Amino acid sequence: MSLHRLRDPQAAKCPIRDVLGRLGDRWTVLVLDELRQAPALRFSQLASRVGDISERMLAQTLRHLEADGLVSRTVYPTTPQRVDYGLTPLGHSLIGPLSSMIGWAADNHEAVRQAREAYAEQHEQSA
Repeated sequence: MSLHRLRDPQAAKCPIRDVLGRLGDRWTVLVLDELRQAPALRFSQLASRVGDISERMLAQTLRHLEADGLVSRTVYPTTPQRVDYGLTPLGHSLIGPLSSMIGWAADNHEAVRQAREAYAEQHEQSA
């Protein structure tokens, strides 16, 4: 019995789907990596550091990370209102494994790109 099948009633309890699925989206790792580098960042600072993320996607990613307990949101009663985001203790506990994954990606980026190119060439010729 596999916990990875959608039809499996136990799939909702699968940690791979529940936790790692969130970490595997397009923006989460980039946002967490930026928050790792500073104790607290404002929304605009995160947006400029990540670069090509839309405000809507950044807001959604931060909400998900806050809901998962990885990011804290601190609102300061100023005018205009100031909001800072930072890693929670749970978020900090993820940084070690995340840094290893980021390092692996950096170390193997070129090999992965070459493999993709070879795959595309092979499948172009057979089509």
